[in-house]
Amino acid sequence: MDKTPSIKELFLSFLKLGLTAFGGPAMVSYIRLMAVEEKQWLDNSSFRAGVALCQSIPGATAIQAAAYVGLRVHGISGALAAYSGFGLPAFIFMLLLSVLYGQFDRFPKFISLFSGLQVIVVAIIFNATYSFGRNITNNYKKILVALLAAISFWFGVSPFIVIVGAGILGMALLKGGASNTEVNSETRETPWYAKQIIALLAAFLICFTGLYFLSAILFNLAAVMLKIDIFAFGGGFASLPLMLHEIVINRGWLDSKTFMDGIALGQITPGPIIITATYVGYMVHGIPGAIVATIAIFTPSFFMVITVAPFFDRLKNSIYFMRAIDGIFASFVGLLFYVCMKFTMVIPWDILRILLCFAALTALLRKVDILYIVPIGAVISMFVL
Repeated sequence: MDKTPSIKELFLSFLKLGLTAFGGPAMVSYIRLMAVEEKQWLDNSSFRAGVALCQSIPGATAIQAAAYVGLRVHGISGALAAYSGFGLPAFIFMLLLSVLYGQFDRFPKFISLFSGLQVIVVAIIFNATYSFGRNITNNYKKILVALLAAISFWFGVSPFIVIVGAGILGMALLKGGASNTEVNSETRETPWYAKQIIALLAAFLICFTGLYFLSAILFNLAAVMLKIDIFAFGGGFASLPLMLHEIVINRGWLDSKTFMDGIALGQITPGPIIITATYVGYMVHGIPGAIVATIAIFTPSFFMVITVAPFFDRLKNSIYFMRAIDGIFASFVGLLFYVCMKFTMVIPWDILRILLCFAALTALLRKVDILYIVPIGAVISMFVL
């Protein structure tokens, strides 16, 4: 595309989007809407390849997609701007809620004021499922891959196995050709590009090593969060059982109830669900712990995006690879459908919640800015539900 945003524009655009980044992987749809349709920073082919890349590696898919867009249009500095802009609101909101949680015994009643927000989240995910799903409705084989992925997720099959299986099915069943999309010079594997990655990695390792001498608890907290993100195949939700195992069972830093309260807070804040790491960090070691845990939980994903993206550009010339991408993309529709069903089942539906969900979904389908829908829906829920 011929529209190249500045670093400032990238940061501010994703900061605005991050303010209403409810719904986990559903936000990928809104990233596409902004980056492909509204601002035309990328074409749809490049973005779809990015979604496949982000789903194929561990970590939260939506924030990785933000980094991918920034990388494609403005190199590594653009990836940092988009990544930090998209994640900053979630960090600030979660840190604030964690502080309040630690100060007020009656804070769970405050959470109940936002019970209607979960209804808005369901509407957001329904809309995203529709937006992505309509791209595969003309191909029964893609629909089959999506359904198999959803069923597999439902029965607890490893996300890594689902993704690999979807890619294999794509190569075997789907038709498609190599992509003619031009490789952006910002994401070519040039010596300068490699030096930038090495410099960033060296800086991170120096900081990580410094924690060892500064504070044992901060070092261990960072190490745990790094490990969780590295193995969180399947998006942010996959990180929660890993986090529960490491934080509650293995180390006993939090009890089960306190940890589950953190997950509840993560569901009423924008951003990926793994922002629960901010809460865990704060409960373990205050504000320094929150900062360290947040940086650590997002760092491996960021490095994987900027490191693997150039190879994706090369592989896009392969017919079979592009078929595999189509299969993985269809499995992402299955993941959205699975998340939608899981969220729907945990809500205590009544006539007011049904009406609120229908109103929010109608507004989304009519292209009303999500920045207005989420806060208005939250205010309505406080007075009605």
